[in-house]
Amino acid sequence: MAQERVVVAGAGLAGVQTAVELRQRGWEGGITLVGAEPHRPYDRPPLSKDVLLGTADSTALDVDFAALGVELLLGRTATGVSVAERLLRTDAGPLPYDHLVLATGSEPVTLPGTASMPGVHVLRTLDDARRLKPVLDARGSVVAVGPGWIGAEAATAARAAGCRVTVVEAGHHPLAGALPGEVTEPMRRWYADAGAELRTGQRVTAVRDGEVELAGGEVLGADAVLVGIGSRPATGWLAGSGIGLAPDGSVRADERLRTDAPGVWAAGDCASFPSARYGRRLLVHHWDNALTGPRAVAEGILGGPDAADAVHDPVPYFWSEQFGHHVQYAGHHGPDDRPLWRGEPGGADGWTVVWLPGDGPGTPPAAVPTAVLTVDRPRDLAQGRRAIERGTVLDPGRVADPSVPLKAAAR
Repeated sequence: MAQERVVVAGAGLAGVQTAVELRQRGWEGGITLVGAEPHRPYDRPPLSKDVLLGTADSTALDVDFAALGVELLLGRTATGVSVAERLLRTDAGPLPYDHLVLATGSEPVTLPGTASMPGVHVLRTLDDARRLKPVLDARGSVVAVGPGWIGAEAATAARAAGCRVTVVEAGHHPLAGALPGEVTEPMRRWYADAGAELRTGQRVTAVRDGEVELAGGEVLGADAVLVGIGSRPATGWLAGSGIGLAPDGSVRADERLRTDAPGVWAAGDCASFPSARYGRRLLVHHWDNALTGPRAVAEGILGGPDAADAVHDPVPYFWSEQFGHHVQYAGHHGPDDRPLWRGEPGGADGWTVVWLPGDGPGTPPAAVPTAVLTVDRPRDLAQGRRAIERGTVLDPGRVADPSVPLKAAAR
């Protein structure tokens, strides 16, 4: 082991955590961490909050790479893999590996022809946030195309900075691509209360430097246009490598996050994995997945007695801060799952939605929940997430009673 080398392609949270987990679990060989950005590895969630508002210029991860014996190669882009030769190809030359971990994350989906427009922004990297920040500092106007998680958080920061904010969504409710309308419709009021304009059911036909054109011909002017219409796995560089990709572009990993190439693993936003819990392959673009996946990767590389049990099948979890509200979601609900409400939507005490499997009209039967969404109710989130993890059957009548703790709704 001491003579072997692990090369990690990607210096985001998943890549850094892989290096940390390897050392903590006893890996004695070399570790090389390759990152395309020139910055020290940093945390991404604060970009749409602290960095935009100027309360933090950087969110560098608190990791002593020198003490861990990790070689950092920053500003170096992975360009391909030779599986037969066990080489990671980069723009600065090839790197030999014994084990390769793919952790290149995701990249924002952009609109055609907007990449070179200085007034059109995406928000994924530290440099992206720094380019957008001067507009907030100047209290300029912002049009956000798509009120997804990033768009909503950036709109929140822009309003906090005193900007005029308009959010445009082709769907008919906030977070249209992520959650059902009946769940997110109460969030509409947050925009009005914060002084932001939310325009749903509005299709964008063109984005130009400083303006957005809508399907009806109306043109919205802006000092900055933020495009937040989703992300995709950053795996285009693997074309021709022979490493299997899923139809969504993610690296196709197994339950231990191994790819179909010998000695190659994948973790974080770029990898999908089969979930026995949900009976389908999951692609999870959230911080928690990038933090937990490297445990399975490290155990597999070490190959010790715990490797066979190092299955990655977490309950997906993410959170978002929007207009003074703390939104949390755990699990994965399907189209046939039935939502049960706890609390009054839009009420001062927040509310919770718990999804139970069931088909047909009426109250669903007692079952293990598939997902839970909470607004300003962190206790419900913690107890609901634990019920999903443990496979606890919940009584729907007690779930729907907000005075009953979720942990007391067990059947």
